[in-house]
This record gives sequence, structure tokens and C-alpha cells, in this order.
Amino acid sequence: MPVVNVFCCSYCGAEEVVRSVIEKTGYTRLDDAAVVAAASKRFNIEDSKIWKAIRGKTSLFNKFTHERERSLACLRQAVADSLKGDDLVFFGLCSLMVPRTISHVLNVCMIADAEYRSNLACRMEKISIKDALKKIHKDDESLVLGVEHISGQKDPWAAGLYDIVIPMNKIAHDDAVRLICDNLKISVLTVSEDSLKAVADFALASEVSLKLAMEGHDVSVSARDGIVVMEINKHVMMLASLEEELKRLALAVPGVQGAETKVGPGYYQTDVYRKFDFDLPQPSKVLLVDDERDFVEALSERLQMRDYSAAVVYGGEEALSIVEEDEPEVMVLDLKMPGIDGLEVLRRVKEKHPNVEVIVLTGHGSEDAAKLCAELGACAYLEKPVDIEKLTEALQKAHRKVRQSKANAKVD
Repeated sequence: MPVVNVFCCSYCGAEEVVRSVIEKTGYTRLDDAAVVAAASKRFNIEDSKIWKAIRGKTSLFNKFTHERERSLACLRQAVADSLKGDDLVFFGLCSLMVPRTISHVLNVCMIADAEYRSNLACRMEKISIKDALKKIHKDDESLVLGVEHISGQKDPWAAGLYDIVIPMNKIAHDDAVRLICDNLKISVLTVSEDSLKAVADFALASEVSLKLAMEGHDVSVSARDGIVVMEINKHVMMLASLEEELKRLALAVPGVQGAETKVGPGYYQTDVYRKFDFDLPQPSKVLLVDDERDFVEALSERLQMRDYSAAVVYGGEEALSIVEEDEPEVMVLDLKMPGIDGLEVLRRVKEKHPNVEVIVLTGHGSEDAAKLCAELGACAYLEKPVDIEKLTEALQKAHRKVRQSKANAKVD
């Protein structure tokens, strides 16, 4: 039986239509929550990380950790596993992971105008029109982010992505249900040998993508008849070496009969290819906070040369915002900054995020300041100009505390 993919905006009545389609067809519903749960269980990854990979802003640390790429690879594998069955309705963002090359899939998009959506949101949530519009705007922002993360598409409403676009403000519920069910009967959606091969190709590409992501690589993968093609979209100094490693990893995946590499359009941009080593004994999320831009950027580069994942912000307010959105493991913090100074940042971070280890690095040191920082919870106090070996030693000590804290939390 054909597979149905349904993508929609919030508050357009799609939920009720999907429910009716399932009642009529006997199909199994696989929404984003179900697919995320399956990926979380199979790959032993927190579902909150997967949700963040789908809906959240890209982390400041992601270029070092590749958490988004790994989470999406796990999610894509869960979608590929599900496609081995039939009589399915994918409902939500995960539907966009199903490639268009699988011909027995009906791709449906449900939309509605702002007036229809806001009125429905008012009735469902019992809120004002103003609050409804704010909520819809926030939902749409999250949805656009999710579509870009999952499919690379900038416009989730582009008609070329779908076989049917249903304007829910212009069509009755029963007519929308009938439209979907009638289209499931057309011959072009019949399951064929070619369409099943496309499912197998997608499954194989997903397995290779997962393998590469878990090894710290970020490339796009396609497959056809057992041959996988890996596209490199970031510049790399030693291209031949990277290609050799990618082919070696891909050929180790069962079912891969051949492996090829190519450079994509992104290869010629300024991004630099970075493989992440997940086994390094360093903290994977180090946040450097200092308003002296030249100094802190040079420090970040020196730490990156030593395989530390050191991201940079230039003020206390920005640092606090990052901690709320994406908690670092270790913060290296200057004290004297305009606006919110380092002492206040230290105080707030340790109050709300006690597991974040803070190393104070200041050019205005004193015994009294060192004592106060220690009382507020700093794990080290260093003065500029800092010896890089002393700083890395402090980072290692902080990381050991982070690991011990995580280990204790698991025991509890």
C-alpha cells in the first residue's frame, strides 16, 4: 500500500483530517513524537537532544560537537526502518525525510491563512487573537528551522515539495479526507519493484550517514543499487585523505557494494571541514567569555589547535543567554567587562547551572577577587597573560569534575 506523508502548519485542522484518514484506511500513524521515541530508544540518545536538533537553533558548539548531525542521522535511520513496513502515515517534520525517489509515497501539505489559524487557536487554547498570532508566529519560526535542518529547504511551503497542497480554510474537512483517500488509489502510487528498491537505497544511505556521523563526519549521502555517493560540502586541506577515509567507513557497512565521493557546491565556500573526535579527553563545550576580541579569538584558536572545542562570546549578557539555551561544560570567564561583569555572570551561572565549571581568567586580579570567585563557585582563578599549559591543566581539572558529576547523577 502507498505511504502518506503529511506536513502542515499549526492550527489548520490537519490533526482531525489525519485522524479521519487513518480511520478510513486502517493505516498506522507515525508522527514526530513516535519517530523521535523510536530513535531515542534504539540509539540510546536523549529525546530532548533529538527534538532540539529538529526544532532548535543551531548550537554555538555544534561545529565542534556535531550533535545535530548525529541526532538527525539517528532520526533518519528510524524513518528508514519504519519505511520497511507499509500502510503508514508520516505526520510532521519527519515526513520530509522520506525522499521523493520513493514513488509509492503521497506527499501532502495542509495550510491555512492567518485568520483561519488564529481563530482556531483562540478556540482550542482559549486565548486572545493577539496571543494566538504570537503563538502561530513562534510555531512557524520553529517549523522553518526544522525544515531547514531536516531537508535543507528554505521554504517549507514550496509547492514542488508536495503532490497535493490542501488549503484548509477553503475546503471542508470531509472533502480533504476524500481527496487524500482518492489519491491513494491512483496507479502511479502502486508499490513497485523500483519503488521498493528506492526504499532500500534510502535505508542504505541512512545507515552510511549514521556510521559517518558517529565517526565525526558531516557529509550528505545518497545510494543507488548498493553504490553510495558521499558529497563533501566544506573545504578540506587534505581532500584525498578524507575521501579515502569516507570510502573505508562506507564500505564497512553491510550492503554497500561500492563507495564514491564528490565535492558539492558548498566545498568552494569559506567553511572548513572539521571532523570531531568524540573520544577526546577534553570538554566538548568550552565557552570563552571576554570583551577583548583579539585576545579571546586568538585564545580560542590556540585551544582548538589542542583539540579543545572553544566557542567565543564577547560579553556577560550574551554568555548568560548561551548558558540558558545550550549549557556549556566549562566557561572561561573574564571579570572586567562592560554591562554585566564577570562576577555577576559567575554568580548567576553557579546559582542556576551549578554543573557548569567556571575558570576565571582576568587581567585585573587580586587576592580579594580570587577569594570571592572561589566563594561563588569558580574552580580556578588565573591571571593574564595566561600560560596556555596552565589553562589547559585547569580545563582538564574542570572536565574531570564535570565527568564525575555526570557519573554521580547516573548512579542517583
